[in-house]
Amino acid sequence: MTTTNSDIFKLMEKWAPKSLAYDWDNVGLQVGSYNKPVKKIMVTLDVLESVVDEAIENEVDLIVAHHPLLFKPLSQLNLDNWRGRVIQKLIQHNITVYAAHTNLDMATGGVNDMLADLLGLENTGVLVETDPEAIYKFAVYVPETHLESVTDALSKEGAGHLGNYSHCTFQSKGTGTFMPLTQANPFIGKQNELERVNEIKVETIVKESILANVLHAVKNAHPYEEVAYDIFPLKNVDDKLGLGRVGTLNEPITLDKFIDHVKKSLGVDNLRVSGNLSKKIKRVAILGGSGEKYLFAARNKKADVYITGDMSFHFAQEAIEMGISVIDAGHYIEQVMKSGTKDYLDQYIQNGSMEDSNIEVIVSKVNTDPFQYK
Repeated sequence: MTTTNSDIFKLMEKWAPKSLAYDWDNVGLQVGSYNKPVKKIMVTLDVLESVVDEAIENEVDLIVAHHPLLFKPLSQLNLDNWRGRVIQKLIQHNITVYAAHTNLDMATGGVNDMLADLLGLENTGVLVETDPEAIYKFAVYVPETHLESVTDALSKEGAGHLGNYSHCTFQSKGTGTFMPLTQANPFIGKQNELERVNEIKVETIVKESILANVLHAVKNAHPYEEVAYDIFPLKNVDDKLGLGRVGTLNEPITLDKFIDHVKKSLGVDNLRVSGNLSKKIKRVAILGGSGEKYLFAARNKKADVYITGDMSFHFAQEAIEMGISVIDAGHYIEQVMKSGTKDYLDQYIQNGSMEDSNIEVIVSKVNTDPFQYK
């Protein structure tokens, strides 16, 4: 079976559900097709004309980007400006573009977790919390012969994930009874005869954002014409989600030494810094992208230093008055998502989760940072 763009979209949304994105954001399909077969994927931070030219040269089918190409609605498609040319080239070369933005920022293991991991932060938590995602108890009744296929379908769609564990279910044996009526086309039994079957009740938990996909997958894997299942809302609180991360260093160091650590860890040559360079740093907040408006969240989380991009003059002054050091590492530190997303996709492609294990994932080599430092 051929793998399509839609299969890759579902894989991305298993990691970073679109429901996590802010309502002002535009995530998901940007340009192209859901149904086109995909053989080569390129991951990029931005979709600029140079990036599209790179994709054309490498015969890429699908571009997975962090920053949306179509962030705001287009009032016209002008082929004389760069965005119009980009869209024209994408269509002419049958290249699809998919974006995972604030949903990938918030996702567990997403952009902000990648940045925190690079800095070696410990005991990390969310900087700016959002409402927790609703979760459900999902139970399905399966004949013993199809237990493995149904549980595999559940797990591949992301059901049964508890922290660092996957494939979490509880299974209990019992007897199922049913009588196929005249119009039925039963997998087991005969019309108008009561049937008794050894069945297993499989119970697991499912996040609301993937519930529909899980149900669809179970129905496809289940042999019965009519699948018996139960869905119960739970009051369990899922892992807190949100923008940014806050954590601690293994041991306190001065801001001056911490700056060198940030440069080396995040691969940047220059930083803008406010605060006392001799101040001891222990608790660190980080938020990729433009995060100046969350400065007060960093203060409320008792951070000694706040790392983000696009910090303006007056917010930096405000930080000094509040006693928080600020490191403006630039928006481009989010490029960490390129290698992280490649690793994620490779993991699922190579372990047989996709029908086609010959899909190649590459990382864009184009530097899309608009600034030069001299």
